[in-house]
Amino acid sequence: MTEVLVMQEEFYTIRLATTTDRESTQRISVDAYTKAYLPVIGAIPKPALEDYTPRIEAGQVFVIEKSDQVSGVLVLEPRDVYVLIYSVAVDPTVKNKGFGAALMRFAESYAKNINVRELRLFTNSRMHRNLEFYRRLGFVEIGTRAHPTRVGERLVDMSRILTL
Repeated sequence: MTEVLVMQEEFYTIRLATTTDRESTQRISVDAYTKAYLPVIGAIPKPALEDYTPRIEAGQVFVIEKSDQVSGVLVLEPRDVYVLIYSVAVDPTVKNKGFGAALMRFAESYAKNINVRELRLFTNSRMHRNLEFYRRLGFVEIGTRAHPTRVGERLVDMSRILTL
């Protein structure tokens, strides 16, 4: 699925990642998650450290680019009744230019295209900027749970019901 979006009077393309995007997806994920999470929670989250090759091969990774420069990464996991937004990462050098919001709108279009009417995601409870961003986009908290690998940490599960 490819979608061209107009934002800030410029054109951006969101497309399915290919194996040639592996290096940029890894770099952006490491840079974005490390810069955002390390100062707040003192740890680097799993999406920053995993190998995206299997996800790219499975068709779960999308990239946003402008002028053939990859600026952000979106990882979507389609489930039976919802689509999990596993990861949204924007290159810190182009932060606050609308790439994250564009990727989230794409996630909505993707879900609607496969006739799924719910998006879900999760984030660390101490990532207040993430929680505020997702709430502005219409996500609501549906629960909290213990982090599976970091004792004392909590994850916040969020959902957004879509109109088909």
